[in-house]
Amino acid sequence: MEKKYISSDELSKHNKKGDLWISIQGKVYNVSDWGQHHPGGEVVLLNLAGQDVTDAFIAYHPGTAWKHLDNFFTGFYLDDFKVSEVSKDYRRLVSEFVKLGLFEKKEHVTLFTLTSVAIMFSIVVYGVVGCDSVWAHLGSGMLLGLLWMQSTYVGHDSGHYEVMSSRGYNKLAQIICGNCLTAYPGFRGLLALVWLNLYLQTFLLLFSPTRNVPDRLYNIMGIAVFWTWFPLLLSCLPSWPERLMFVLACFVVCSIQHLQFCLNHFAANVYVGPPSGNDWFEKQTSGTLDISCSTWMDWFFGGLQFQLEHHLFPRLPRAQLRKVSPLVIDLCKKHNLPYRSLTFVEANLWTLKTLRTAALQARDFTNAAPQNLLWEAFNTHG
Repeated sequence: MEKKYISSDELSKHNKKGDLWISIQGKVYNVSDWGQHHPGGEVVLLNLAGQDVTDAFIAYHPGTAWKHLDNFFTGFYLDDFKVSEVSKDYRRLVSEFVKLGLFEKKEHVTLFTLTSVAIMFSIVVYGVVGCDSVWAHLGSGMLLGLLWMQSTYVGHDSGHYEVMSSRGYNKLAQIICGNCLTAYPGFRGLLALVWLNLYLQTFLLLFSPTRNVPDRLYNIMGIAVFWTWFPLLLSCLPSWPERLMFVLACFVVCSIQHLQFCLNHFAANVYVGPPSGNDWFEKQTSGTLDISCSTWMDWFFGGLQFQLEHHLFPRLPRAQLRKVSPLVIDLCKKHNLPYRSLTFVEANLWTLKTLRTAALQARDFTNAAPQNLLWEAFNTHG
């Protein structure tokens, strides 16, 4: 049977809700009706609609997902389909990881993390209920902040790959770590008093009748658990000043996590306009910064100090990120792409420099809007 072809320009016209086509390895698929069922949400598909998304598909989907594509095949192929040298090397690297079984080698990171969370929670409860010292209460608050950091790492990991033995247990880990212990469905970031806004956004999301929230009931039950035990724990403290001190201690410690995310994402470049699916590797290297640290700090940072590696291979267990980092560095060198890895202090200085540049540009009214960082901040997609 003779193949039918369309051009990339023709494909790009199918880029809206109800008329949503994509291309994967040159084959064109109609996913208009799939958006509402897509596990990653419809917005992801709309962002990449009307273009080739091969690298993005490879990054976020396991090999078992390929067999379902034929259900959406339009019968058309792209007549101008081509693959860049960078994409070829990226796909070759993913294929190599699959052969080595790296996507399945989770080691015992989740077990160790959950065990540490359970131990920390026990110490926090004892420090609040069983001790009268204000210093014990302060230490318990700080330890609870560290517990939240580790708990959200598990919640984050479980959103990218199965950290447990089955999908059911994986969902249970998400609810416990992301809701029951931290009251935020997803990956939380807390800097100073920003947590108030995040809690508000959580309630607005979960109780919005117009938003499609997966497992809405389970998420609501999870945050109900949090808002039961956390106020009860606070009520065990002897005075309101100590309760305020405890809460602030929790969130000041946890703010380190949010600061890390800011360093990873905001210090590097951004791109303006809708994302493109055919320059995946280049986009990630351009907009991501790694934090260099010793191996013993991997637990503290949750492996996400290797943010570039995580963005390139989001399904890769965090135990493998340090191992694949040299391969990513080599690939960046081969294609003359940036690989930024700074210490925590250096990354903070870099970020402050970026913020200062943005502030100076915002004050310069002679500078056209599209040329300054403030404008980019409101119009960026990455």
